[in-house]
Amino acid sequence: MPAALVRAAAPTGSGRLRLALRICGFALLAVLALFAGGFGWFADRVSHMSTPLDPPKADAIIVLTGGQSRLDAAMELLASGKGERLLISGVHPSASRRQLQAALGGDKQLFSCCVDIDRAALDTIGNAEESAKWVESHAYGSVILVTNNYHMPRSLLEMSRLLHGARLEPYPVVNTNLGNGGWLTKPEALRVLFTEYSKYVLSLVRGIVSVRPAEGVTVAEASTVKN
Repeated sequence: MPAALVRAAAPTGSGRLRLALRICGFALLAVLALFAGGFGWFADRVSHMSTPLDPPKADAIIVLTGGQSRLDAAMELLASGKGERLLISGVHPSASRRQLQAALGGDKQLFSCCVDIDRAALDTIGNAEESAKWVESHAYGSVILVTNNYHMPRSLLEMSRLLHGARLEPYPVVNTNLGNGGWLTKPEALRVLFTEYSKYVLSLVRGIVSVRPAEGVTVAEASTVKN
């Protein structure tokens, strides 16, 4: 009798295993489909961002290092009076203030009086942490955030968690026009977008698991090109 019971139970156990594997397979496919669909949305949104022609004035400007075009755009905003002060976040520790000013050019007096430099930030999370300290120390209520278009979603996500009560005005810098699906035909652009999207997803997960979104933070909509 015990042997018969074992033989009778075997198909049931095997069936449960097949069911579990099937469920896991469907779950994996669903996750992959969601990830792929999210990437399509992310790439399309980023590729349609445009640099605002006349952004609203804010209390201050923050630029995240990562390219000369970002720094040039931020200095132009400062020179045009779009913000009272500029924070350059993520400057290499070995770069002196004089070297940075020489690389940017422009008005030396403006740079001397109205530009602050953060050398502590090593990544986007660090940018957000150091920027939050700077914004709170000056009691700024609105900030123009300057970075590349592909980096803007994750930067806004990290900044909005820490900049309590501050309004963020995105100022995406566009180096390459990727509208109308152009990113699909450019391997390097595709690689950059996929890498940044993966980091964006990880940032979302990290926020859900360990960080509660900051209250009182508003984020202005990034400009997009309408087809």
